Amino acid sequence: MSFNKTLGSYPGILIIISLTVALFLIGFCGWIAISSKELIKYVKQNVEIQVYLERDLDALELAKIKSDLINLKIAEHTSSRPGVVLISKETAADIFFKDTKENFKEVLGDNPFRDAYTIKLKEENISESRLKEMKTQIEKVPGVFEVDYAKDFLNGIISNVNKVYKILAAIVLIFFIATLLLINNTIKLALYSQRFIIRTMQLVGATDYFIQKPFLAKGFFQGTVAALIAILLVFFTKTVAISQIEGLSIIQNTQNTIWLFLILLILGPMIGVMSTYQSIVRYHKLDLDKLY
Repeated sequence: MSFNKTLGSYPGILIIISLTVALFLIGFCGWIAISSKELIKYVKQNVEIQVYLERDLDALELAKIKSDLINLKIAEHTSSRPGVVLISKETAADIFFKDTKENFKEVLGDNPFRDAYTIKLKEENISESRLKEMKTQIEKVPGVFEVDYAKDFLNGIISNVNKVYKILAAIVLIFFIATLLLINNTIKLALYSQRFIIRTMQLVGATDYFIQKPFLAKGFFQGTVAALIAILLVFFTKTVAISQIEGLSIIQNTQNTIWLFLILLILGPMIGVMSTYQSIVRYHKLDLDKLY
């Protein structure tokens, strides 16, 4: 009696655990990719070009330079902040003193800083080639002494995040393939214990659909449960990371995270059903001798 009960058992918990781990790893890598993309976007939205001006310019000349910079149509204008802002040499000196606590006037006897415009760039203008082109354009404006921007920092960020994208894409693909192989093997072993029940149902005239239906329903249920648990784990990991890492909340995209959770919710049942179907069809076609 106990032998028959063991023979008819179906290790659903093992399938759910295996699928949950795989979906969690996929979801976690997806969240890292989303955060990396938002980091690049955040950096780009705060990239500024510093336009240093010739000395001793009057108010009319400063206004003319600002008008010329605006006409280049490279600045991002928002309701909270204009795209082109003048930083006077006095303001620059005050900022320097607050940051370094060094009184350069005692050494130099004069203010070495220049009046400068900072230009907050449109996101589509932020690329290495476009920045070089804009630098050349701005330096041709009368009254401009020099143009500068954080070239090495910007190029390093974009280059490194692009590498992160490629690595994460490769990892997600590997996890997805490993998930299919792992779940296929797990379900195949689980259905092995059901092979005699399947054959008995065939012998009494049950159709393939009638035999497959309860197994496919179980595969759908297991995939859904695994997806929900994986989503909760990713959400918990995300919440802990945000609470522990300062500034991480700034680069979170709620909409993209919801899309990620929806993908996991679809992916779990889909893998469960497909793997179950692929495994159960195999036993439909086995000869009686091979069942033993």
